[in-house]
Amino acid sequence: MKILFMGTPQFAVPSLEALLERGYEVAAVVTQPDRPKGRKRELTPSPVKVFATERGLPVLQPEKLRSPEGVAAVSEIAPDVIVTAAYGQILPKSVLALPRLGCINVHGSLLPRYRGGAPIQRSIIDGEKVTGVTLMYMAEGLDTGDMIAKVEVPITDEDTAGTMFEKLSEAGSKLLLEWLPRIADGTAGRTPQIDEESTYAPNLSREDEKLDWSQSSRRIFDRVRGLNPMAGGFTFLGGEVFKVWGCAIPSPSDAELRSEWTEYAPGAVLETGAFGIRVRTGDGSIVLTDVQPAGKKALKAAEFAKGARLAPGKTLG
Repeated sequence: MKILFMGTPQFAVPSLEALLERGYEVAAVVTQPDRPKGRKRELTPSPVKVFATERGLPVLQPEKLRSPEGVAAVSEIAPDVIVTAAYGQILPKSVLALPRLGCINVHGSLLPRYRGGAPIQRSIIDGEKVTGVTLMYMAEGLDTGDMIAKVEVPITDEDTAGTMFEKLSEAGSKLLLEWLPRIADGTAGRTPQIDEESTYAPNLSREDEKLDWSQSSRRIFDRVRGLNPMAGGFTFLGGEVFKVWGCAIPSPSDAELRSEWTEYAPGAVLETGAFGIRVRTGDGSIVLTDVQPAGKKALKAAEFAKGARLAPGKTLG
């Protein structure tokens, strides 16, 4: 069985690695073109390209897979099955029809919920307690194909998007290996998705990264976790971008606002200390634990507060 693997971020690497370790023939890897990153905007290969190159696998990087050149390159490989994991492009009908065993996707949510490009981040931002991985046959729509199998993975308050990417990528690789033999011999079932139960998880925008202090402490807490370690949540301090990488919800004994704090609007600094920076929210307060001032490296909020001398009433946002 000749496999063509498509993927881009670190999330996809464990699935590719699992296929190779199990001895499957991976004829080639398709990933996104190198993109400029960092302050110097240097062209940087995707994690999947780095992994594939280190193992001597042929790598294709079409700018647009649906272009005649992209379709021709895939057609020339003549794969028996295409396996995708967070590739980042929708496969056109001309590519979906190529492999005799179909195109299989390892998707980081429990479909039909969280279809789209940012299911892991948005499940945390939305406060979900459980997510998972769905192995599915690909169709022309966005994550609309028939499902093969699912596995659930809990989300704890200690999880961030980074830790959930790791957990789900491992769960996805195991699910793929478990079901690939049945896909090959035609015994894998197909369960159609119920479109009426679907929700969407579009890629995150700059507006999604902005913290709204009028929301509840829990909503802010979940958003910060869902944005870590990718973009990070941000607000403004003194007119400059101020990133928040970590925060905590005060324990029940510390949750009540003091009488002198009730006059402050959401976003106001209430107090600082070894614990970090306490900020007023829509329903109480939240403690910032890890922050990053404009043009500086990330640091503990308590350390930043010492130098910044944040007086009560100083407003973020």
